[in-house]
Amino acid sequence: MSGWPDEFAARYRERGYWRDRTLFALLADGARRWPEREAVVDGDRRWTYRELHDRATRLAAGLHAKGIGRGDRVLVHLPNVAEFLSLSFALFRIGAIPVLALPPHRETEIAHLASLATPVAYVVTEELRHLADGVPEIAHVFVVGEPGAHTALDAVAVDGDLPDGPDPDDVAVLLLSGGTTGLPKLIPRTHNDYDYTLRASAEVCGFGPTTRYLAALPMAHNFPLACPGVLGTLWAGGTVVLCTSADAETAFPLIETEQVTATALVPPLALVWLDAAERGLDSLDLLQVGGSRLKAEAARRVGPVLGCALQQVYGMAEGLLNYTRLGDPEEIVTDTQGRPLAEDDEVRIVDADGTPVWPGDTGELQVRGPYTIRGYYRADEHNRTAFTADGFYRSGDLVRRLPTGELVVEGRAKDVINRGGDKIPVEEVENLLLSHPAVHDVAVVGVPDDVMGERSCAYVIARGAAPTRKDLVAHLSAFGVAAFKLPDRVRVVESFPRTSLGKVDRKALGGRS
Repeated sequence: MSGWPDEFAARYRERGYWRDRTLFALLADGARRWPEREAVVDGDRRWTYRELHDRATRLAAGLHAKGIGRGDRVLVHLPNVAEFLSLSFALFRIGAIPVLALPPHRETEIAHLASLATPVAYVVTEELRHLADGVPEIAHVFVVGEPGAHTALDAVAVDGDLPDGPDPDDVAVLLLSGGTTGLPKLIPRTHNDYDYTLRASAEVCGFGPTTRYLAALPMAHNFPLACPGVLGTLWAGGTVVLCTSADAETAFPLIETEQVTATALVPPLALVWLDAAERGLDSLDLLQVGGSRLKAEAARRVGPVLGCALQQVYGMAEGLLNYTRLGDPEEIVTDTQGRPLAEDDEVRIVDADGTPVWPGDTGELQVRGPYTIRGYYRADEHNRTAFTADGFYRSGDLVRRLPTGELVVEGRAKDVINRGGDKIPVEEVENLLLSHPAVHDVAVVGVPDDVMGERSCAYVIARGAAPTRKDLVAHLSAFGVAAFKLPDRVRVVESFPRTSLGKVDRKALGGRS
């Protein structure tokens, strides 16, 4: 992992991107400015800014008393519950670093993250407490669940001394990459760069004190966390409403009763909402859609069906964010993925040789800027290929840029399947499938799907009797693989089409479905 060169850091400070403030400062400001304003709604629980601040502060003191401090990693594996926020701010306060596992993760992913991040603690729900048994080297396991749960997180909170806070240039949070080559890598976001991300995003999206943001997607994702998400909402003085599920049956009544004004979805869920809506969602002003490309036909339905504005969001947890702006012409909102957040976002579009393409042509997106990382965490070998010598991040996404600055996403160069916003690393799944005794060779590819964008299909060359999908799903499940990585289809073939270089021709293979 490498930071920004001194000359870049100086420029980002001079231009106001970096304010040398920690993420805990946004909650402290909120508690001072709006102490009795509602900050978080989680079912029957309603916490004001003062209450959220006090809970986070007492939890920070308790974690500090247990020896957890600046630079220590804490593996956080929680759904959308209020404790996710109090814990995150507690960790921000003492300088410990949350490593944000996703709710569907199971044994394989948790063991990998524990090995990579070497956390001192694991915070998990009572339901998934057993996953800690696979990582016995973790010193502390804290459980969020019913009263009396094993080592309950609430019991950690105390009134006590607090250490000095972290440096704003310290890593604030470790996000997960899409896992384009095997299991996820860790993305180090600093207090300075993430502070800019959430507040600039909140300004672009018009968030303010009257914003009531529905966290429908898991908060461990960068999109609902800080684009502007729950952190941007709290920075703006709004209210975060937590949702246990993004399905229409759960979310629609919650939008109505809590008078939600904004939320974010991935395209498959947006399609579900469009089909489920019998009338407009009266309070909803803004629907953000990101994670994968929303087709123009679906984008045009959002306003008439849901009765709210659409904002397309294209970005990456590694940094760069693009937004269509409020008030943009309809064709920009429906047909593009927006333009960069910051004036200092440097976008370069290149061909396979790394040469910039002609304006308007399609090529691979490379980017650097005040909130785009300069290296993954503990991944020196991968960083040599993921970043150029002059510090640009190679996204692997294929885009073209309009004269007005908006990007249109045309695909990607990486071998990763985007299943409704969940990224499936084909190498990881293929390696596990190859351990099945009936699998001689396998290629996992994405096939187009009207609802999910892509679904996964495992093309198998069998060894002896051909395995069924049920066989392979059971095999993967035994490894504790997340459900979204399980192949949606299995096809048995005699051979794979090959490129001139002898590699599997995934595009031709996917065309067989």
